[in-house]
Amino acid sequence: MRACVDFLVIGCVLFSGCRSGPESGVGFINETQHSDAQLWSLWKAAQKNISQQIDINPLERQFHNAAPEILPGDRRSFSVSPHQLVVSSQPDVPSTALYAAAGVNRPDPTGLILCPEPCNVSYAAAYSQYSRRASRYAASWEFAGNNFDALVQYEFENQILKTLGYDMKWR
Repeated sequence: MRACVDFLVIGCVLFSGCRSGPESGVGFINETQHSDAQLWSLWKAAQKNISQQIDINPLERQFHNAAPEILPGDRRSFSVSPHQLVVSSQPDVPSTALYAAAGVNRPDPTGLILCPEPCNVSYAAAYSQYSRRASRYAASWEFAGNNFDALVQYEFENQILKTLGYDMKWR
């Protein structure tokens, strides 16, 4: 009996060390209709973009006609990996709901989803959450070719920038 208990304890100790290093949990929780390989390709492209230059205020420029704030690239981007990052679509906001809430008239599918706090906008094509490690996009973009890639890559850039400590107010 003592040998069984010892074996059980040793087994638990050995197996508890599995995947507990810095790479544990690396990857995506892929709830898209795209492959993990495609998501990794978009992540690597996001890392490369950030290593070259950082556009820190695209939303401020769009909504307030602000001057561009372009920062030098940050090579630390290559050291950032997704850790169980959820990537998923959400149903588009129906055009009737969009019109009732925001006075915006768009045909269905609208290509927009409700953007939760702390978004600077009420509706967006995609958004990221950092505490929950998620990037979400409007379902109608799922098979929109390069548009899907651009949306998801931009959200991956946001995830990387947040991890590196950048101010995300106008991203």
